[in-house]
Amino acid sequence: MMLNLLFSVSLVLAPVPNVGEAPVLAESLLAAARLESQDAWEAAALYCAAARKGSTEAQYRLGMLYAFGEGVPENRKMAATLFSSAAGQGHVRAQVMLETIRLGASVLPPCILADVKPEKLPPLPVPALPTLNANQQKIARIVQQIAMWHDVDPQFALSIARVESQLNPQALSLKSAQGVMQLIPETAERFNVKDAFNASQNIRGGVRYLRWLLDRYQGNVVLVAASYNAGEKAVDRYRGVPPYPETRDYVAKVMKLYPYAQHKMKQRYISKAQMRPIL
Repeated sequence: MMLNLLFSVSLVLAPVPNVGEAPVLAESLLAAARLESQDAWEAAALYCAAARKGSTEAQYRLGMLYAFGEGVPENRKMAATLFSSAAGQGHVRAQVMLETIRLGASVLPPCILADVKPEKLPPLPVPALPTLNANQQKIARIVQQIAMWHDVDPQFALSIARVESQLNPQALSLKSAQGVMQLIPETAERFNVKDAFNASQNIRGGVRYLRWLLDRYQGNVVLVAASYNAGEKAVDRYRGVPPYPETRDYVAKVMKLYPYAQHKMKQRYISKAQMRPIL
């Protein structure tokens, strides 16, 4: 499951219970974490029960399930509310996700307010992404989701990520570029990425940079891709794609995956049903 991978690449091996939390609650969190890859809805039910008893880790993990539509229907407002609650109690990863999801809300899942089961996500057909392995497919879906939250065409963000790292959260270049979006330390700092090997943080930072470049170059895909590779100062200096073989090759690879001169879509026009297959 996507969330199981997201947690693992974030180097979160197990839930972190609240200080002084009852052993039975800690056991419930561990049981829910083990269930995520097998039955995310049952995991959500356990997280609901733990969150009602005050567990900020359960709030965070339930928020992740709602954010990415795992086991329960995707609900960005509920996810934001859960992240906000956990972050307000000092949960660092919840704060990171609250910044990633880019939404303030005050809508709690009914299962937090009463002892009821969460709504169950009906089984949906998942389109195959034929040239990607299972882990790459999961990372691809995270890229698509975070891109939607930042008004970036998911296919464009995905094209950049594939050229940068082949969707490898642990990628490290000779120039110290890190993670899925291959952020150099300066770019990571610029976009408030504390852990570049954390998949959600890294993707958020890279997508925010893409959004900034799209605004700067008015959606010109060639200039955005060139800037992502060589930096906007080089693009401005040469008033176009710099004459660097690496950058020109990079732009050509991106354009092969995303063959549009102009950025095509805004968030309000995008739905999961509209996402193009990854070829």
